[in-house]
Amino acid sequence: MRDSFGHEKVTPDERRARIRHVFASVAERYDLMNDLMSFGIHRLWKRSMVKKLQLANDCVVVDLAGGTGDIARAIFRQTGISVIVVDASWQMMAAGRNKDDTPLLWVASEGEKLPFADKSVDLITLSFGLRNMTDIDLALTEIFRCLKPGGQFVCLEFSTPVFWLKPFYELYSRVVIPRLGAFVAREPAAYQYLIESIEKFPDQKHLAGQFTQAGFENVHFSNLSFGISALHYGTRPAGAK
Repeated sequence: MRDSFGHEKVTPDERRARIRHVFASVAERYDLMNDLMSFGIHRLWKRSMVKKLQLANDCVVVDLAGGTGDIARAIFRQTGISVIVVDASWQMMAAGRNKDDTPLLWVASEGEKLPFADKSVDLITLSFGLRNMTDIDLALTEIFRCLKPGGQFVCLEFSTPVFWLKPFYELYSRVVIPRLGAFVAREPAAYQYLIESIEKFPDQKHLAGQFTQAGFENVHFSNLSFGISALHYGTRPAGAK
């Protein structure tokens, strides 16, 4: 059975297993592939995300789906805060831990079931990982649960480009990226999955609506590179129970 995009429908368990296989397969070459696929622009997007963070020295910061830890390192360099990197793929985290001795904490966990107490985290960041959650609404509920009242969630994710760019972006995604995956990462199927996950992901306004439904306030987003990616923000209300 296939969905409206023509993609094969899978159960949540099958999707979870597929996602884990994808990231286990590409872990050692993941950062290189990101540079090639985006011409290095993903680093500018992440830098923009980190620069806008305002943190006190005693903040508890979690980088969810943190992979090899590039966002967590950037936060540490800017603030001196040792970030907790959470990711479901130990292979991705192992690749990150081998890079340098930045004092990060590494925790293996899925975003839909976080190992943190209620109202215990000041900031949760998430870059290019929400679309890989088996249940986006459940992940947003978990993020909300873990944040302290007044705590913030910042999400950087691929999104829907402006109308004049969309046809060129889709052509590049469907033709070039899987071939790069085959040549560099030797995993064309893995990168085909990643492209499909982007195509299925909600657009900016829809995702903002999901933030609001999860209980966040001050929900807003800003487009990057004409909407190829977007920064989404949400705050747990100060009076939330």
